[in-house]
Amino acid sequence: MVHDETTRIGLAAGLGLVAAAGNLLGGYFVVRRDWPRQYLNYFVALGAGYMLAVAFTDVIPESVRLAGNTAYLFVLIGYFLVHLFEHTLAPHFHFGEETHLEEMRFHHAHNTIFFGLAIHTFFDGVSIAAAFLVNFKVGFLVFIAILLHKMPEGFTVASIMLASGRSAHKALLATLAIGAATLAGVIGVALLQEKVSSAVAYALPFSAGVTLYVAASDLIPEVNHEEERNPTVSIVVFVGVALFYLLHRLIEG
Repeated sequence: MVHDETTRIGLAAGLGLVAAAGNLLGGYFVVRRDWPRQYLNYFVALGAGYMLAVAFTDVIPESVRLAGNTAYLFVLIGYFLVHLFEHTLAPHFHFGEETHLEEMRFHHAHNTIFFGLAIHTFFDGVSIAAAFLVNFKVGFLVFIAILLHKMPEGFTVASIMLASGRSAHKALLATLAIGAATLAGVIGVALLQEKVSSAVAYALPFSAGVTLYVAASDLIPEVNHEEERNPTVSIVVFVGVALFYLLHRLIEG
């Protein structure tokens, strides 16, 4: 049992590193400015549909199985804690390209937004580790959900740094930092699980709340905004749901 748990944590850490690389890749495309922006919108839409599907179909039911009705309380805590860090402490946060140049430069909004996004990516790591500690299937499905919005995260933080007058080098360092926060989240859950064996029963519903917030409150509004210029983006949300269903069936098989 201990060996199996160690293997799952090791796998979660490896995939957390892959997810962190997605942050760096997203930032790289912003710095290079040679990547069509509509691709970002498709990633956002795909991630939104997939994340909602995995949260309602796998993560929340598994959370209730582990923690009973208490799981719903931790879902709520996870949901509102992300809101606190992203939109209360960092009120200008949104996914996508930052265009409020004066606001970024003179009100130091980039600092609070970066902090909010770093907390967000820390929770990404928490979600990956908690899911893998439950079982491989849930872990893999949650990892894909995290991976799908990693490039938009990197795109967002690099765009914020550039809009605040920072250099391309510092923009890439910022994406590297938020990627490192993901690994910190994985390690944090692993250490907590060693101290408190039942920690995963509460970390998983917490991560479900985080997933719901990112999908419904961060990604879907961006999709709705972009839909005015590109109606096909909203269709990709359903493609994300279909992708989840396909992977869900393939893993069962």
